Amino acid sequence: MKKILFAASECVPFMKTGGLADVVGALPKEFDKNEWDVRVVMPNYRGIPEEYRNNFEYVTHFYMGVGPYIPNVHVGIMKYVYNGITYYFIDNLDYFGAWEPYSDTRTDVERFTFFCKAVLSILPVIDFRPDLIHCHDWQTGLIPVYLKTEFAANPFFWGIKTIMTIHNLRFQGVWDIKTMRGLSGLPDELFTPDKLEFKKDANMLKGGIVYSDFITTVSNTYAQEIQTAYYGEGLDGLLSARNQSLFGIVNGVDYALYDPANDAKIYRNYTERDHKEGKAANKAELQKQLGLEVNPNKYMIGLISRLTDQKGLDLVRYAMDKIIDDNTQVVVIGTGDPAYEEMFRYYAWCNSDKVSANILYSDDLAHKLYAAADSFLMPSLFEPCGLTQIIAFHYGTIPIVRETGGLKDTVIPLNEFEDTGDGFSFSNYNGEELINTVNYSKYIYFEQPELWNHMVARAMEKDLSWGVSKKRYEELYNTLIGR
Repeated sequence: MKKILFAASECVPFMKTGGLADVVGALPKEFDKNEWDVRVVMPNYRGIPEEYRNNFEYVTHFYMGVGPYIPNVHVGIMKYVYNGITYYFIDNLDYFGAWEPYSDTRTDVERFTFFCKAVLSILPVIDFRPDLIHCHDWQTGLIPVYLKTEFAANPFFWGIKTIMTIHNLRFQGVWDIKTMRGLSGLPDELFTPDKLEFKKDANMLKGGIVYSDFITTVSNTYAQEIQTAYYGEGLDGLLSARNQSLFGIVNGVDYALYDPANDAKIYRNYTERDHKEGKAANKAELQKQLGLEVNPNKYMIGLISRLTDQKGLDLVRYAMDKIIDDNTQVVVIGTGDPAYEEMFRYYAWCNSDKVSANILYSDDLAHKLYAAADSFLMPSLFEPCGLTQIIAFHYGTIPIVRETGGLKDTVIPLNEFEDTGDGFSFSNYNGEELINTVNYSKYIYFEQPELWNHMVARAMEKDLSWGVSKKRYEELYNTLIGR
């Protein structure tokens, strides 16, 4: 039996702020349980829903020193088996007693330094020695560092391999070196430019990249992009140096959660065979719910996103007046930068029958929009993978994307002359290109309905489930652990 431990700061269904949680929640379930023993460890946040917390099993607790600033701290271990996967929860009310997983950078750097050391420290206690630890994002970046330094003298840890997965390179866990030495207890010689030092500070993600055996990120194009100065967030040189150990694997989506044929959150279920009737029924009901004009002939564009510059919303701001017209409706779901929140509220106020601004995150409403919209807008500045376009495909909703990262890897632009493709895309980060691409999608929708329906059929047939990506991870795991 091959043993894998996933370590992450969030995981569906226990805690979610973004796509990281979806990955950590879905991928472990895909492996053959006769061959793989895959377990997950994460913090025991107070905000984990009671329906799960009430079933947690107390394992044990002990006290651990992390560094001079954290000399003796409580480490509790809770356990829960859910959908056949064993989950461990690191319990410490001082660090994880909040309802939300993240706070200010200084607080997060301390709590996740503790988490990294606790993950390794609990393994002999729970009698689980993984062949490989799969670390996700900067919050787990010190696990490979500790494993190959402080824990290297203990035979229990000899031979354990690590993979560091970068979900978004922009977030790295950076703080000053003096504080990081005091928090982590790591020796001075690790805080050098070839290890953890980064622009005279300490960088937790950089530590994970330097000390892990393999590095992955969540699309092949993003793996190439982050080796360049434009996308590399200051780590492009290091990533280029490690390019032989860097792999891009597109995220999948859990079709058990996102399936229009069985989705209890949408108004009417449908399949590829009756998608026209199904999507029309969902559109009419959503128009009614949101106070938009109820009209089956409106072209509905959906946007579900964190409202930040990364998502290309400055392009949307430039293009919005030209996107909205008498034949088009725009539905937005998301929160983020107050300037973008107010922008969408303004357009909804001015165009109440054409624009709906839902400044919140509602999973229920998101499912309804996937089923109702004709297209989905994702003009991102950069996008490591993107899940929205992958989910949209399965609901027969056509993505309109900028060609970057996972968007480029997953969306095949329409070629109307050969009747191929399953989306619309543009290459340059430019507002006029966005307008032209949206207008082209409208032309196909209104003037070439047969072509549009062929696109929808291809989109719904597309297999971007975790079953495909899992095979790539199995290959990497087997390469590292030598079986």
